Amino acid sequence: MKIRIGIIEDEMIIAKNIEKSLTQLGYEPIDPVGSYSEALTMVQQHNPDILIIDIQLSGRLDGIDLAAKVNEFKQIPFIFLTANSDPGTVARAKEVHPGAYLIKPFNQDDLYTSIEICLHNFAASAHPANTTEKENFVINDSIFLKQGTSFQKVKFEDILFIESENVYVIIHTDSAKFVVRNTLLNFLDGIAHPALFRIHRSFAVNVTHLTAINADDVVIAGRNVPLAKTYKDELFRALKLG
Repeated sequence: MKIRIGIIEDEMIIAKNIEKSLTQLGYEPIDPVGSYSEALTMVQQHNPDILIIDIQLSGRLDGIDLAAKVNEFKQIPFIFLTANSDPGTVARAKEVHPGAYLIKPFNQDDLYTSIEICLHNFAASAHPANTTEKENFVINDSIFLKQGTSFQKVKFEDILFIESENVYVIIHTDSAKFVVRNTLLNFLDGIAHPALFRIHRSFAVNVTHLTAINADDVVIAGRNVPLAKTYKDELFRALKLG
């Protein structure tokens, strides 16, 4: 699942270059917009995972005003793009807590580095007290998992089940599995997603993918996942089966 990035830049040549670079880097760019009002519409309609915002936008309201407004109704990490680094602008920008800055002119490596720093900073700010969770965080309908040097986006609806193995959890989807350092309890608490339900000391399942419930296990995508007696009644209540 690709990370979707919204571009707010009123110089269309720069915007298109950013869009091209994002595609080459393996991200999914959303069609660029160039004004405050267009950006708000884009955020509401397309639910981007991260924003690249030029501070200097056409019109009365600039990129800092936009970031402040987005912060009121969405938790989205964002990068400020600017050629203007004067103290007054920097002071205003700091008030809205950008994840990173990208100074014009920049190259593709700079762009990639800024995105990864922004995502890392957002993860750290989302879980400041728990270092085991700082690498994973939620945006919209997805969780972002740190895998090596980059983040992998996994939609909640694609998770089949989660398995605990010592100090690691393994997230299973139809097409892949992802390993992160955490306990199952902390991982589920950090997600707090109603469809992900613990059914065993070492397993949690996405109840929307259940195809059968047996005496000692459940079936998901042809896989048998153990069901502990201590969790069975709670699972049945959650599914309104008894």
